[in-house]
Amino acid sequence: MKKVLVVDDDQAILTLLEYNLTKEGYEVKTAIDGQEALDTALFISFDFILLDIMLPKLDGIEVTKKLRQEKVTTPIIMLTARDEETDKIIGLELGADDYITKPFSPREVIARLKAIGRRVTPANDRMQSGDSQKNEELYTFQDFSIDLTNYTVTVGDQKISLTPKEFELLAYFVKRPGRVLSRENLLNGVWGYDYVGQTRMVDMHVSHLREKIEKDPSHPTNIQTVRGFGYKFEGKLDES
Repeated sequence: MKKVLVVDDDQAILTLLEYNLTKEGYEVKTAIDGQEALDTALFISFDFILLDIMLPKLDGIEVTKKLRQEKVTTPIIMLTARDEETDKIIGLELGADDYITKPFSPREVIARLKAIGRRVTPANDRMQSGDSQKNEELYTFQDFSIDLTNYTVTVGDQKISLTPKEFELLAYFVKRPGRVLSRENLLNGVWGYDYVGQTRMVDMHVSHLREKIEKDPSHPTNIQTVRGFGYKFEGKLDES
């Protein structure tokens, strides 16, 4: 059973989400302020976190920042008001995976969770299901390697921490070497639905990836910008 932490200081929203998520088969825990959310997420492992931005004690942005600093990579979906555009961007820059604008329907929330869940299925679940390609999912390049079965990325001899969305984006690039991918292609392919007008989200995640896998992020050799079109993955395979 997938576990979800729902964080909002509006009791009506908590009740609505808890009821509908439980009905859908999720195990739900709730928190009403940022400090409680942070303490809970550091103590208990969740599959997803639904996190309101405007919270008492610690806001959702600060919670996201602290969780990522503590290497908690649980997918975070931020719940935002329509006029919180700047906060959405900051949240994504700090490592949130997605956002949903209020007012929203429980059906939309559940659809987002399922879309993310299909992309971050734990490796042991895949192995138990008899994944016939598990030995073919290791890609080794000159600068880094990515293991799609065990969800790990290694630079040199060190494993690095990626958020689930960063990992999905890198995997999407790696499987399409040399192809020019528009921001719209990446939004649809990685986020799983049409995110019209939100191409800034792609740019932010690409920037984060470059910081983690490129020797010189200001002059990237793996994920290259194709001006006027999008991005292209040009990582060189390690043939040693």
